[in-house]
Amino acid sequence: MLTAPSLSFFAPIVLLLVAAFAASRPGRRPGLTPRLAELAALFSLALTTGGLVQVVAARAVGVAAFEGPVLIALRADLVSATMALLVGFIGWIVMRYSRTYLDGESREGAFHALMLTTLASVLVFAQAGSLATLVIATLAVGLTLKRLLLFYPDRPEAQRAATKFAIVWHAGDAFLILATAMLFAAFGTLELSALADAAWAQGLGLVGNAAVVFLVVAAALKTAAFPLHGWLTEVMEAPTPVSALLHAGIINSGGVLLIANAGLVQQSSGAMAALVMIGGFTALFGAAVMLTQSAVKTALAWSTVSQMGFMLLQCGLGLWTLALLHIVAHSLYKAHAFLSSGGAIEDVAKVRRPGPVAAPSVKAVLNSFGLAMLLYALIAGLFIFAFGPKSPQALALGAILIFGVAYMVAQGLADLAPRELTQRLVGSSIIAAVAYFTFQVLAQAVWGPILPAAPTPGPLEWALIVLAVVSFGLVAFAQALFPLWAHHPSTAGLRVHLANGLYLNALLDRAIGGFAATKSKPQ
Repeated sequence: MLTAPSLSFFAPIVLLLVAAFAASRPGRRPGLTPRLAELAALFSLALTTGGLVQVVAARAVGVAAFEGPVLIALRADLVSATMALLVGFIGWIVMRYSRTYLDGESREGAFHALMLTTLASVLVFAQAGSLATLVIATLAVGLTLKRLLLFYPDRPEAQRAATKFAIVWHAGDAFLILATAMLFAAFGTLELSALADAAWAQGLGLVGNAAVVFLVVAAALKTAAFPLHGWLTEVMEAPTPVSALLHAGIINSGGVLLIANAGLVQQSSGAMAALVMIGGFTALFGAAVMLTQSAVKTALAWSTVSQMGFMLLQCGLGLWTLALLHIVAHSLYKAHAFLSSGGAIEDVAKVRRPGPVAAPSVKAVLNSFGLAMLLYALIAGLFIFAFGPKSPQALALGAILIFGVAYMVAQGLADLAPRELTQRLVGSSIIAAVAYFTFQVLAQAVWGPILPAAPTPGPLEWALIVLAVVSFGLVAFAQALFPLWAHHPSTAGLRVHLANGLYLNALLDRAIGGFAATKSKPQ
C-alpha cells in the first residue's frame, strides 16, 4: 500500500495555481501565460505518470489515500491512476495546441485560466474517493465548461449550445446529488469502497436501488445518451481545443462515474438492464446518424454519441475492464481526430479518388457474415483454450465488434471486387478478433483485481444479450447492403431524417426558445 500521497494528487493544485495567474492577465497576448499554461499541463502529466508508477510499485488496490478539507477525498489505485494519466496526457496535448491556436485572441489569458481550471476539476473527478468529491468536481466542470462554450458570447449558436449543455449536465448533477444523499442515508458513508462493501453486506434495499437508478440516470445524462444527446453535436462554436477536451475527456465522466461505483451498480439488475438498453440504442442511433453527416466535426460529434452509448452497453453487461479500456482508446483517438480536423479537407484533396466500388449482393453479404463469424468462433476457441473460459457477455461483445467489419468483408466478396481486396478484408476480421481478445486479456490482468467480474447471466441478462447481438447484427447487415437500398425511392427520405437526428434535438431547442433567440440576433 502507498505510504505517502500519490504524486498525481498534486497535479490539480499546480493547474489551479497557474490558472489563478492566467486569470490576472485575461486579455490578448498575456505575456508568458500561454507558455506557463502549457508547462503546467506538462508538469501535471509528469505528476500523473509518477502517480501511476507509485501505485504499480506499491501494488495498491483500492487505496483511499487522501482526505482533505471541503469534503475532498482522493483514492490511488490502478483505475484512478490510469484515468489521471489519461487526463494529464490529453490535457497537455490540448494546452500545447491552444498556445498557438488562441494566439492573439482578445480573451486569450482568460481562456487558458478556464482550461486549466477545467483540467484540474476533471483530475479531481477521475481520482475521487467519495461521492461528495465526485459531486464537487462535476459541478466545477459544468460551470467552467459552460464559460468555455461561451468563449464567443455574441454567437447565438454558442449561447444555445451552452444553455442546452448546462440544462443536461446540471440535471445529471441533480440526480447525482440525490443518489449521494440517499446512499448516505442508507449506509452512513460516502466513501466509494465502503459503500460497495456495505451494500454487499446489507443488500441495497429500496432506497439503495433507487439511488443506483439515479446514478445510472446521472451517468447517461453526462455521456449524452439518447434522447438528450443533441447538445453534444452543437458545441462546435467553441474553440477547437474545447471540443477536443470535451469529446476526448469530459464526456467520459458518466463512464468514470459508473466504473468508480461498479461494485454498487452491479448489485442492481434493473440498473444494469437499463444501461444495456440505453447504451445499445444510443450506440446504434449515433452510428446511423454519423453516416449521414457531411461536416467533419459534426460527424465526429455523432461518433462520440455512438461510442459513449457503446461504453454504457459494456458497463451494463458487467464488462467493466473493457469499458475502461474503451474510454482510454476513444479518448486518444478523439483528441487526435478533433485537433487534426482542420487539415481533413487538404488531406482528402491529396488522395486520388478510387474508382467505383462494386455493390455486394445479398448472397455476398451473407457469405461475408458467415465467414467473419466462423473466423471469430475459431479465434475465440483458441483464446479460451489458452487463457480459460470467457463470459457470455464478453463473447457477445466480441461478436458485435466482428459485425462491424463484416460489412467490409461483404465489399470484398462482391462479384466485381478483386481477390486481393477479399484477402485484405478477411485478414482484417482476423486481426480484429485477435486484437479484441488480446486487449481483453490485458485489461483483465491490469484492472481485473479491482473491478467486479461480469455477473452470471440470468433469464433477463440472457434476453438482453441476445437482443443486443441481434440488433447490432441487423444494423450491420443493413449497412453492408447500403449501396442497394440507400437510393431507393422508398428510403430516400430516411437519409434526410437521420441527418437531422430524427429532429429530437429540436424539441429541446423549442423548450429553451433557441429558435427565437437565433432569429432575433444578427449573425
